[in-house]
Amino acid sequence: MGRLIIVSNRVPSPHERVQPAGGLTVGLADVVRGVESLWFGWSGQHTEEAVAQEVTCETVAGVTYATIDLTSAQHERYYEHFSNDLIWPLFHYRPGIITYHRQDLAAYYGVNDLFADRLAPLLRRDDTIWVHDYHLIPLGQALRARGVAGKIGFFLHIPCPPWSVMRVLPCAEELLRAMVAYDLIGVQTEEDARNLGECYEVMGMDRTVRAFPIGIDPRGFEQEAKDNFGDPEVRRLRESLRGRKLIIGVDRLDYSKGLLERLHGYEALLKRFPEHLRGVVFVQIAPPSREGVANYQALRRELDELVGFINGKHADFDWTPIRYLTQPVPRHLLAAFHRLADVALVTPLRDGMNLVAKEFVAAQDDADPGVLILSHFAGAAPDMPEALLVNPYDTDEIADALHQALTMSLVARQNRWRALRAEVGLNTAAEWAKRFLSTLEASAPSS
Repeated sequence: MGRLIIVSNRVPSPHERVQPAGGLTVGLADVVRGVESLWFGWSGQHTEEAVAQEVTCETVAGVTYATIDLTSAQHERYYEHFSNDLIWPLFHYRPGIITYHRQDLAAYYGVNDLFADRLAPLLRRDDTIWVHDYHLIPLGQALRARGVAGKIGFFLHIPCPPWSVMRVLPCAEELLRAMVAYDLIGVQTEEDARNLGECYEVMGMDRTVRAFPIGIDPRGFEQEAKDNFGDPEVRRLRESLRGRKLIIGVDRLDYSKGLLERLHGYEALLKRFPEHLRGVVFVQIAPPSREGVANYQALRRELDELVGFINGKHADFDWTPIRYLTQPVPRHLLAAFHRLADVALVTPLRDGMNLVAKEFVAAQDDADPGVLILSHFAGAAPDMPEALLVNPYDTDEIADALHQALTMSLVARQNRWRALRAEVGLNTAAEWAKRFLSTLEASAPSS
């Protein structure tokens, strides 16, 4: 293999290029280390002059980061509208809130063509190209049209719905045909692979889709949790609990994360199991994302109102049941907060994988581990059966799981955690990347 070329909507920001923070950046950190590689994508900056969209390159620790700016109009239509007002909700099984406009589809293809125009001249014949996520579905096709003949793989980080949901997208067949240009299509779970395979069967096409569950760097996250457990901010949180048990939730503020359902489940705990009143604190960290999208603005208003309602109804003069933070918390503190927590509440309505669940497991103290409550609809659920698995639409089931977690014996907690930690240690981010790339190298050329 020659160079590894990674393409994603966003390239890691300058401060993340040395110490990656999470998600895709962490997942690829090991695979680019020690390999000649180039990472291409949007800079995060806007320009109002299309002619100014030239590539800027910077090399850090052996990786060349090549970025371009987008115009405000491109960002609005390609990113906010088509990618996040259409593909994101549809692929998360929410067809009722999608918004489709042909102008947005044109902008989506236009940005993918722009990426291909700027990337193609940077490529060498023996490069291996790995394209990431739903923003760039047609990029492989655009590169093939520009004469790129080398290996190109695609990985979808979000869920993939079945044909019955996918067909709601007016351009579904067009996008699915565009994906055939890739030599390998990877998704998070076997269910996602079956769903995408079914789409191709309905279209009369034979296309193999493979599942490659993404992981984390568990040893690194565990060490980060240990190293920062004595941080003054962590000590402040511990002292503020005053001996109460801590339930933690960490999510982007997104309707796919089941935040409203989670809060209703926690309120059901307080109603049905009054022995936990004044004995537990729920800290929900949910920094806003995609604040320009109307659905996210509406969700934030609902959450603000529900948190206020629950706190107003159940709080005492010396106890507030929910602490709700919408400001980002640094990764090193999150790691230590996970280690401090007695319970993690991870209840997405649909998730590609959910690495927070794996980070919570990695951060735990083996002598006194916390309990993971996990939605059946998280991509991580099939590989984490030792978690307390719940249906996030069932508030009483969430309440039952919370009560079970809060009253579970030390031996039971340790047994569950050991099994979970073994799984998290087996499917790491580094192994995920290596499995995908080795499969891509061995794959037959796309037809």
